Amino acid sequence: MGFLVAVIAREAVVARSSVPARTRLAAQRIGEYLTVWRKLQGLTAEQVADRAGMSRDTLRKLEHGEVTVGFDVFLNVARVLGTLDRAVEALDPYETDLGRARADQALPKRVRR
Repeated sequence: MGFLVAVIAREAVVARSSVPARTRLAAQRIGEYLTVWRKLQGLTAEQVADRAGMSRDTLRKLEHGEVTVGFDVFLNVARVLGTLDRAVEALDPYETDLGRARADQALPKRVRR
């Protein structure tokens, strides 16, 4: 059993070291922001994890900035905290100067609702 634990720990270190430092920092900041949103709403980690359909341990990993959690975990927690739409809009290229300037040249017209 000790050997297996050592192998898993070594793999985690290798995986962590292959993630660029800026990516790890961004994951930590996002985790901190989600924690603050949760606390501002007076929700416990258990409540958020339950509403997002995940274990408390998985939520803890996200809140601590572990990059191994799935994208769906982030999206579900953002949904529970009411920040999903804001996260999606933050990545909308049509809301940037570059996106608007290049949209007519490189991409088909965007369908607006």
